[in-house]
Amino acid sequence: MLGVAHADQLADVKQRGELVVGVLGTDEPNSFIDPKTREIVGYEVDLAKAIADKLGVKLRLKQLAVAARIPELQQGQVDLLAASLTHNKEREAVIDFSLTTFVTGQKVLVKKDSGIQSLEQLAGRKVVTIKGGTQEPNIRKAVPSVEVVTFDTGPQAFQALQQGKGVAFVNDEVSLLDQFAKLGPASAQYRILAANLSVEPLALGLRKGEKGLKAQVDAALRELEASGAAHQLFVKWYGPATRLKFPTRDFKIDSDQVQG
Repeated sequence: MLGVAHADQLADVKQRGELVVGVLGTDEPNSFIDPKTREIVGYEVDLAKAIADKLGVKLRLKQLAVAARIPELQQGQVDLLAASLTHNKEREAVIDFSLTTFVTGQKVLVKKDSGIQSLEQLAGRKVVTIKGGTQEPNIRKAVPSVEVVTFDTGPQAFQALQQGKGVAFVNDEVSLLDQFAKLGPASAQYRILAANLSVEPLALGLRKGEKGLKAQVDAALRELEASGAAHQLFVKWYGPATRLKFPTRDFKIDSDQVQG
């Protein structure tokens, strides 16, 4: 245990000489296990490395389940979350957030033979998604009569869709595009619905009131943006040469404010 609620967590991290960062390790390209090296790599891992470098400490990654992210942070098991974490007003009541590091949306993947073309057609049907994220409340808000089955990880939920345990899979658009691409020729059997369930600003999570650490985290992120390194990381993990093939980066790392 790292020790809960020190007077100054930044001093604690520096004294320890190590920044412990909670990651999912199952959400490519934010954090996932490289099949060759078996190490956890990704966009958010590179952001965490830059922050550890700025603090002058070693980086240690701790793999977490989606539902365990905020409890592990609050209990002092990790110093920082870099775990595909949506920043919303509800969560601001319990943790603090860094500057927004990525902006995505949530969408729905269906099998073409289901005949589903719109969100409305999910009424009364079974959909699969990830436990403990914003996906479940968002799909319930969009389609109140939907039946939701949750799984611990994105890959497990996606496999459940393939096995016919639901007619649709709800996830962040980035993850959906990645999983869709991994299907290869079988992707012809699936369709991503056009409608966006929500806009999801992702950020790093910090324990409430740790102003010193937040200032250093945000400063490191601002330096990445100002130097062009943040754009290079986007191109490395999301850009035209990647499987996701995002054509442009339409956000900047410059604000920790979110709507609603």
